[in-house]
Amino acid sequence: MMVRRNDGGSGAAVAIKAAREVSTAVRIEGLSVHYGQTPALEDVNLTVVDGEYLGIIGPNGGGKSTLLKAILGLVPPTNGSVTIYGKNPKKSKSAIGYVPQFAMLDKKFPITVLEVVLTGRMQPGLTPFMSFSKEDRQIAYQLLERVGVARLAGRQIAELSGGEFQKMLIARALAVNPRLMLLDEPTASVDPSSRQQIYDLLAELNQEMTIILVTHDLMAISAQVRSLACLNGRLVYHGEPELNENVANSLYGCPVDLIAHGVPHRVLKEHDGGGHGCECDGRVAGDGGDGGDGEGGAEN
Repeated sequence: MMVRRNDGGSGAAVAIKAAREVSTAVRIEGLSVHYGQTPALEDVNLTVVDGEYLGIIGPNGGGKSTLLKAILGLVPPTNGSVTIYGKNPKKSKSAIGYVPQFAMLDKKFPITVLEVVLTGRMQPGLTPFMSFSKEDRQIAYQLLERVGVARLAGRQIAELSGGEFQKMLIARALAVNPRLMLLDEPTASVDPSSRQQIYDLLAELNQEMTIILVTHDLMAISAQVRSLACLNGRLVYHGEPELNENVANSLYGCPVDLIAHGVPHRVLKEHDGGGHGCECDGRVAGDGGDGGDGEGGAEN
């Protein structure tokens, strides 16, 4: 007669593995994404712990927005995998709030600020003649209050400034009550005052959720985020939000000057791009998010 041991070993191992998955917000393993024959990401490995505030920087076309889309389940991996709190991205949509690039949206669409935030309360799937409850409207208004634009609830979105528009999008992302917030260039095309207000808001939100921020605003890297990922098709660096010259040169493919305590700020010296094997025009920019990053296309 066989006697099965009951030492709890396998159960403990399962419990430890489950605990690790719970503490990991995003796990990316061997991720490659191609658009047709064009590679956007190659062999990216990245782990984001729960409660982290991660900044992602890199050159235009370096795959930053594509990485966010892979986390959202909007683009299929060519190779590798992505999990959100241990689940497939398509099964984790209720856990993720997303703020897309400003330039990707039609700001002339006839809809009010409150109505935009309410769309974040919609349940998955199409529901004919859907209406929002009183609770939905209360939550949407409270979120507008939280981001500081409640007074604009009835205004058409075409009438908003860049900063007001971005705050509205953050409120919409919060409407799903997310555990993870993804933001793609949230301070592009906003004035300095609104930029600081957005960063202050994100620091507050990070007390409640994990944040992944794609940005060209390199000053934000030194002053805001808690960890940094540098992406240029591949993951060049992941660690403390401070760069050395070798990492910066590998990231941008150009010799750059580092200021602001090791963080590339303004750029950086003029140079002959062809002489260094890079494809830039002799300048590397990125000091304040004064515009989109031009990554809306397939090479992103």
